[in-house]
Amino acid sequence: MNVRQQIDPSTTHGLDLSEFSRGLYINGAWHAARSGRVIPVTDPSTGKVIASVPDAALEDAAAAVAAASAAAEGWRETAPRKRSEILRRCFELMVERSEMLATLISLENGKALRDARGEVAYAAEFFRWNAEEAVRISGEFGRASAGTNRIIVDYEPIGVCVLITPWNFPAAMATRKIAPALAAGCTVILKPASETPLTAYALAALYEEAGVPPGVVNVLTTSTPGPLTAWMLADPTVRKLSFTGSTGVGRALLAEAAKNVISCSMELGGNAPFVVFDDADLQAALDGAMVAKMRNAGEACTAANRLYVQSGIYDAFAEGLRERMANLKVGAGPEEATECGPMITRKAVQKIDRLVEDATSRGARVLCGGTVGEGEGFFYPPTVLADVSPEAEMAHEEIFGPVAPLYRFETESEAIARANDTEYGLAAYIFTRDVARGLRVASRIEAGMIALNRGLVSDPAAPFGGVKQSGLGREGGQHHGIAEFMEAKYIATSF
Repeated sequence: MNVRQQIDPSTTHGLDLSEFSRGLYINGAWHAARSGRVIPVTDPSTGKVIASVPDAALEDAAAAVAAASAAAEGWRETAPRKRSEILRRCFELMVERSEMLATLISLENGKALRDARGEVAYAAEFFRWNAEEAVRISGEFGRASAGTNRIIVDYEPIGVCVLITPWNFPAAMATRKIAPALAAGCTVILKPASETPLTAYALAALYEEAGVPPGVVNVLTTSTPGPLTAWMLADPTVRKLSFTGSTGVGRALLAEAAKNVISCSMELGGNAPFVVFDDADLQAALDGAMVAKMRNAGEACTAANRLYVQSGIYDAFAEGLRERMANLKVGAGPEEATECGPMITRKAVQKIDRLVEDATSRGARVLCGGTVGEGEGFFYPPTVLADVSPEAEMAHEEIFGPVAPLYRFETESEAIARANDTEYGLAAYIFTRDVARGLRVASRIEAGMIALNRGLVSDPAAPFGGVKQSGLGREGGQHHGIAEFMEAKYIATSF
């Protein structure tokens, strides 16, 4: 049966979702998938199908790569000022339509509307930032140390880029890749997560309105991402892969990209430590924990996954966190009062429940939450676990949900050792009134990003990325994000 006939007519908060599922976006036009198949889109708040999008096949991927390749030279030669103006217009349109985009994200992702609004503002900022950077891409000129020649270094667009984004931040993860790629002069094929494709298509229409030429941005949704991605990476015109997602999938993509020596940027999994010392400002640490843990209900790679609290402040912190988490309003994402929305799928809820059961079987105490509720939708209650064993599975695996596990520590060196006891190294959080200690500990924690006395680490003006198994390369920042989409060309001359 055609999925379009199964779509539930329940409320969509004033949005006509068919507007965002018109087809695959290839070469500035909307196309049905060659296969005729579609992918259902579910509202996690109800578990019901609310829309469907085309399910791209290899022929569709070939058309998208061909469109990006054909548009590459024209976009590369477009004046930086012109590219900048188009990116600036993308920012302005996102701001103008921020409420619509936030509602759309909340519907298909389930995140609380307040979080969705924050995501849209964050996502739009990548266009403004890269609009400003597009006109500041410069080269280098110098004299060889031997004095025999001059050295000229030019920076050129790397070429056609394949961008793969996850479901948890459907707007921000797309713009964080697309904006610097376009600023650098590259053309792109975006493959968004099939759980949250509507936002990607809504943004594609917005880019077109802003003046992005046909073929410069193409968007494909598919239920078979592995074969489609492998096919695109085998095309000689594709020179870049930028992926955000799990470490396991990232490893597989790196292996595929290696077959054709494709440049890769990888933003992979996290297992962020949140370290609170006895001398920390208790209220500031609790404020930070709520942001670091509960942004997008914990479904973030930067989420605080292991909360290490020094013994002297442990009990007060545990009680303060319990009180705050227990009082969060759980509800459907688009509802204005909601503070914690549903998880993305039933499978995600089952994983969280498994991790909590494992922790409690090893002696963890449930201070609040900890039990899956009844009813429709994919909900898990905000949960605080005290005295979690370092052997618990959640100490080594991303929870990706609203569960805060507390671990007690005694000394600074112990905190550092336990924070580094993971294969991941994306983000970390430190709370202390002693600035010298904070900087000392930050320098010893193995992570690409450190938040010192802050619960929010992400910023378009700062390089985002990790070390160890958390990835390769950086996104955002003064030059780091654009540099990922450029190649250095060295020219030697005797004049």
